Amino acid sequence: MATLDSIDRRLLAELQAEGRITNVDLASRVGLTAPPCLRRVRALEEAGVIRGYHADLDAPSLGFTIMVFAMVSLKSQAEGDLRAFEQHIATLPEVRECHMLNGEIDFILKIVSRDLQSFQEFLTSKLTPVPNVASVKTSLTIRTSKNEPGVPLE
Repeated sequence: MATLDSIDRRLLAELQAEGRITNVDLASRVGLTAPPCLRRVRALEEAGVIRGYHADLDAPSLGFTIMVFAMVSLKSQAEGDLRAFEQHIATLPEVRECHMLNGEIDFILKIVSRDLQSFQEFLTSKLTPVPNVASVKTSLTIRTSKNEPGVPLE
């Protein structure tokens, strides 16, 4: 875990809230001049604390109207089998998140699809036939009341 001071935490909070902020505006918000601000941000990037920057896209406006959570149980939990499943999932663009779980379910996947028929085709042709998959239980999202990426920073 990286050792962060209060300025680093403020930098991270500002960048997490607004990734496109200019260095000059960021420096002003945290009480620095531009050069040391840029050095700190670069150091946070090099340390892996900041992993990247991205645009927050509106899925429905791009035609992805369905979001589903799939709970996947595998027949074998041997490390090689777990890795093989993860490697297969990494090739599926519809799967936006994959988390290994502790308990009855081995993985939970967040999947986006254009419509219900497209999701059903994905489920039957790309997910359930995967070697070692014992079962897949799905839940269709009705609405999202909170979607806050990142971590809570004070």
